[in-house]
Amino acid sequence: MVLESKQTTIAYRCPHCGTGVMSAVSLFALKGSMIRLKCECGQSTLEVQPVADGKVRITAPCIICPKPHRFSVSEKIFFGKELFVLPCPYSDINICAMGEINHVKAELSRTELQLLDLMEKNGITDFHALHREAEQTVTDPQVLEIVLYVIRDLDDEGKIYCRCAAGDEGREYDAEILPEGVKVSCRKCGATRVIPTDSLLDAHEFLHTDSLHLE
Repeated sequence: MVLESKQTTIAYRCPHCGTGVMSAVSLFALKGSMIRLKCECGQSTLEVQPVADGKVRITAPCIICPKPHRFSVSEKIFFGKELFVLPCPYSDINICAMGEINHVKAELSRTELQLLDLMEKNGITDFHALHREAEQTVTDPQVLEIVLYVIRDLDDEGKIYCRCAAGDEGREYDAEILPEGVKVSCRKCGATRVIPTDSLLDAHEFLHTDSLHLE
């Protein structure tokens, strides 16, 4: 069902204190400037910013990951859905919800129960501890798969750079899986770089790169 008014409610859960933070956002206010929704504990902020082509960029704190995640949605989706959720890329936890206020409240309650169940199963006592767990070294096969995909994609687009001369068609790159990450190397000049896959923080940074430089 589509909402008629150009106003929506947006919410997230603070990764430090666990509070559900919620606010109404109007099209008029969004057109003016970036909107920041800050938790009362002062430790987290959600940002909503209008960008080109009628889209809205949302930077949402994550209850799981050490760093916020960035999303882009159309104004039609942002203002036109009774409920639209944005999930953490590394888990099935929804970290941001927007839409009609009662639907957003219900989603906050649902994700709270989901998180409490996760914490109980892992012996975690509070939301801050849950967030802090993600900063520790982890092994995630899905992260490895995504890193390998990004490397292949950069290779196909010619965006891997080494010590070989630009335009040298003899360049070939190998990707070797090591305990600490994926080692990318040029067969011709020997330049290498290791992309960590044992840290969510490092892997997340790499997923947003547009080029890879070997040394």
